[in-house]
Amino acid sequence: MSDLEDQGPGEQELDLASRLTQDHHQSLKLWLRMLSCTVRIENEIRSRLRATFGITLPRFDLMAQLERHPDGLRMGELSRRMMVTGGNVTGITDQLEREGLVVRVPDPHDRRAWAVRLTPAGRSAFAEMAAVHERWIDEMLADIPAEDKSSLIALLASMKQRLRTGDER
Repeated sequence: MSDLEDQGPGEQELDLASRLTQDHHQSLKLWLRMLSCTVRIENEIRSRLRATFGITLPRFDLMAQLERHPDGLRMGELSRRMMVTGGNVTGITDQLEREGLVVRVPDPHDRRAWAVRLTPAGRSAFAEMAAVHERWIDEMLADIPAEDKSSLIALLASMKQRLRTGDER
């Protein structure tokens, strides 16, 4: 019987990182801990976005990318930034366009290409969602002391830089 089976139903810890032993590689333990935290927060945000605004996380993410680029982004660039296929971006864009939240416009640098940008209604809707989203994140991380947050931000920035450097090799 596994350690999880020995626990009562309410006591079972689904967090993989907490089940690792000292024999497991430290990097794997770190990865699983980060993944577990990310998935928990992401699942909560997905649920709240759907319940509060009737929008999916990928649609919110696409709008967030466009909010940062008022002149719009080409579909390929959106796909790259969101780390999803072009087909996914097209489907999400089609939905948001039908709702009047985004519009396809000719790319000013390439007449053969199209860019996507937020409409005024999309900009307004996203501003409201982004403000609420930020409050949710603040609420979920409220119990973590500010100095711990600062340390985590610095450590993760260092990790990101090292991973980037590794990609360049």
